[in-house]
Amino acid sequence: MADAEAICEAAQRPTMRFVTPKSAEAQGAAVVFRTRDLLVRQRTQLINTLRGHPAEFGFIVRRGPGHVSKLVDLVADPASELPGEARTVLAMIADSLQAIQARILVLDREIAARAKANPVVKRLMTTPDRVNRP
Repeated sequence: MADAEAICEAAQRPTMRFVTPKSAEAQGAAVVFRTRDLLVRQRTQLINTLRGHPAEFGFIVRRGPGHVSKLVDLVADPASELPGEARTVLAMIADSLQAIQARILVLDREIAARAKANPVVKRLMTTPDRVNRP
């Protein structure tokens, strides 16, 4: 009842601005972006976990996604000095990380395909980048 009253009050005001609802396509695109953002955050968590646990055993690897392959190789190497109990769990984390990375790549391709098909996005991509210019 309170919502209906507020809607009637808003509709009677002459200066009220109304927002056009998003199309189903726009909502679908937002889902793609939000899902990619979620997966990137999960990937970061897995990378940090995969860095942290081996560090407890003296295996230090630099930060950043570029050094993750060293961690995956360390876990996969049966000759490394990681305890077997830890290796099993770290292998699960490494597998999860690789699966999430594959999903992120699928979403990246989807976003790129949508950008190529959308004339507005294509036009925006031709504008010069002024962020780094004085």
